Amino acid sequence: MGKTLLHLKILRALRRAVCAAMAWAFLAPATPAQCQDNGLTEYHVKALFLFNFAKYVQWPDQAFPDTNAPITIGIVGEDNFGEDLSHAIAGKTVNGRTVVIRHLSAGDYPQSCQILFISDSESSDMKDILRRVGTQPVLTVGEDKAFARNGGIIDFVVKDDKVRLAINLDAANKAGLKISSKLLAVADSVTGKAARP
Repeated sequence: MGKTLLHLKILRALRRAVCAAMAWAFLAPATPAQCQDNGLTEYHVKALFLFNFAKYVQWPDQAFPDTNAPITIGIVGEDNFGEDLSHAIAGKTVNGRTVVIRHLSAGDYPQSCQILFISDSESSDMKDILRRVGTQPVLTVGEDKAFARNGGIIDFVVKDDKVRLAINLDAANKAGLKISSKLLAVADSVTGKAARP
């Protein structure tokens, strides 16, 4: 009986690892419905994606105050991540930079962030927030169904119980950001064209 329980625990751990690897590597759309049984909620999956966006997006030099500055993920609105985002970034670096989280109010200027997550709780203010970001080198990420259409760069879209990505390349170009073809390849939809080098 003890061996069976241990076997089940090992299988669950393996399933969690596979699900996390899918989200981390962008090999396939992550499935919250499947992942919930393995301990990964929809927001755990979104947290893994948010961290990994830093690996697949290139910012211009002026996006950082200096070469040692961290990559800052700003959150505007309701934070449904709990501890998931903190755990996703804990002890990790991207291109030698640490990753930190800042909670912002809708009126804060987002230029101090490299990644700005706008919660769907801010749907009524979304256009105004995006207007204030303007052409600053900030990767805007949202979860409102009209986010990418309204000038956001990456939209989390939950479709058929899967977290999918909609990417607006025109918005990325205006912000001076280059998105890796690996990330574009797993997006559910991509609008606009990549800027020429």
